[in-house]
Amino acid sequence: MNKKKIQIVWGTALVMAGLGVFYRIPQVMPKIASIETFSNATGIIQFCFYTLGVLLIYGGAKKIYDHF
Repeated sequence: MNKKKIQIVWGTALVMAGLGVFYRIPQVMPKIASIETFSNATGIIQFCFYTLGVLLIYGGAKKIYDHF
């Protein structure tokens, strides 16, 4: 595989991982909130998860966009 194809595959994988983060947040947050240590910090944890998802999607989309 040449480098350009690898970059497209990697960019697609990043976008899919970012979308997966958005899909899983509503399912995981109640479990995290049930842990006593993290129950007071659910807002910041949720913010971090959404930021991670946005960064993954942005990075993957940038790789795909730069290819074309």
